[in-house]
Amino acid sequence: MARDAATQTEPTALLTDLLRGQAAATAGLFGQLVPETGTAGGEAATQWAEVAGRMQAMWFDFHAEQIASAPAHYTDPMKWIATGEAVLRQLPLANPENQHKLWEDTLALCTTVLGAYGIGPKAEEAPREAPELPRKDRRFAAPEWRRQPFFALLHQVYLMLSEHVVDMAEALEGLEPARKRQLVFATRMLLDSLSPSNFPLTNPVALEKAAETKGESLVRGMEHLLADMRRGQLTHTSAEAFRLGENIAVTPGKVVHETPLFQLIQYTPTTDKVLRTPLVIFPPWINRFYILDLNAKKSFVRWAVEQGVSVFMVSWKSADASMADMLWDDYVAAQIEAIDVVRARLGVPAVHAIGYCVAGTTLAATLAVLARRGEAAKVASATFFTAQVDFEEAGDLKNFVDDQQIEAIARLAPEGFVDGRYLAATFNMLRGNDLIWSYVEKNYLKGEDYPAFDLLYWNGDVTNLPLRWHQDYLRDLYRDNRLVVPDSLNVGDTPIDLRRIETPCYIQAGREDHIAPPESVWKLTRYLKGPSTFVLAGSGHIAGVVNPPSSGKYQYWTNDGPAETLGEFVAGAVEHPGSWWPHWRAWLESRDPALVPARGKRRPGGRGDKAIEDAPGRYVMER
Repeated sequence: MARDAATQTEPTALLTDLLRGQAAATAGLFGQLVPETGTAGGEAATQWAEVAGRMQAMWFDFHAEQIASAPAHYTDPMKWIATGEAVLRQLPLANPENQHKLWEDTLALCTTVLGAYGIGPKAEEAPREAPELPRKDRRFAAPEWRRQPFFALLHQVYLMLSEHVVDMAEALEGLEPARKRQLVFATRMLLDSLSPSNFPLTNPVALEKAAETKGESLVRGMEHLLADMRRGQLTHTSAEAFRLGENIAVTPGKVVHETPLFQLIQYTPTTDKVLRTPLVIFPPWINRFYILDLNAKKSFVRWAVEQGVSVFMVSWKSADASMADMLWDDYVAAQIEAIDVVRARLGVPAVHAIGYCVAGTTLAATLAVLARRGEAAKVASATFFTAQVDFEEAGDLKNFVDDQQIEAIARLAPEGFVDGRYLAATFNMLRGNDLIWSYVEKNYLKGEDYPAFDLLYWNGDVTNLPLRWHQDYLRDLYRDNRLVVPDSLNVGDTPIDLRRIETPCYIQAGREDHIAPPESVWKLTRYLKGPSTFVLAGSGHIAGVVNPPSSGKYQYWTNDGPAETLGEFVAGAVEHPGSWWPHWRAWLESRDPALVPARGKRRPGGRGDKAIEDAPGRYVMER
């Protein structure tokens, strides 16, 4: 489409003014970095030459280590480039109408932004040093992004282009809905990776940090980058700050039962009497169990013990080659075994059970199996933390479950188990700006020291999964949604029908959960035959669960009236400040309020009770 001469030359003039100003700013910056004259300048030049030499030596050493091996698929730059090209080829970037709109919007944005700095034909009479800009994004919240017109325009154009490209992806026609969701998700991921905040020469915060530290921030950043490339995983927190059993996962207890798949921990009571019906917790085997026992203030386990509950915890073994043939059946059987062990150990007819995330999905299958076998009375109540059974609205994880990606997993697991680092990378990508790119900026570009943060330590403490189980889980549940189809899946010879479950259930969902969206978790209430209580907690998949009353954070919603959908539940819900834990404790006691003395085998490792080892046990420490 033709444009008149004035329109063609105006952006050139604007960019000339911009680059002239940027050149002066850059000269000033690097004049600080590498002065050319004087004694101080010579010392600075020597310092920067030393910094450059150290970084070059580190890179050469790393490169020499890697010569004999190919890069991991998710750290191979060519893999990312190929993926980006594949995404962009599907978008109508060459469409004349799209190009014309993009040109006009870019020109208007340049005029607005530069005008605020006194540049161009629409310059303000009194240009501001750090003016307000049209688009806001927390990646560019630092004042350095607005001090110089170059960086201001850079990030504003990036945000505008991102909006345009995402709009193109969302408007694309002729694709299957699932394929379109994948394209939009991949487009957002690609655009996030291309943010100017992710590169040292386009990040003014990183540049100023380099000037301030005389390059030492760049050296530390290179050290962090190469260390992560060696371990094949992004580091979020200091690995030396935590020791299992010393300052994390420290609630006292004993391992009282062990199989090749799990250890069973029983925690030591702190009250003279405890509820007669004990509690057994099934954490997800995708992560370590101690998310529920981070420290004394955050520990759900410690809090429940202090509330007079006999608590047992399953600690799953991280998969190795010996577990290559394990299936979902084995995890259901393990839950039933743990239930039976606790019942026999304490001489009680039933237990309360908690299932978190994938272990909650499995607990639903376990309850259905027990119901079909006439053994439903073994479980007095079941609590589900952010667990899904109907995967129709399972969120962004569904973008990783097409045939091609499921088959690709097998190529990454030649020994029959999936490396937990791949799983960690997948979950991090669901919140890329929060869990990947913000740490790229902090760790690599600014060279910041790692904080001591227990939640991030747990997040990086990965576990491996049996390949066959993982593929079946993605295929049968996420892709084909078979768990909610009566008798479509079996555990051994026992068909699964969730509609047979009469066990009273407490179902917790996180309002901002991106892994198990609340709309998806809610659907469990539609399949149960017995009574259920649904609670919507503030925050997401982790903080919505790990929210002790002492923190005074967030809130939760309840609704005792009828509701067919989550929207109806929310419309009639009552908001309560703080943690939902006391509400759950009251619900648990209403199932069986009877108390018994906390003695005998209620105190693990006591007289006549031979325990295997102290909590947290060996399995959680295996890497």
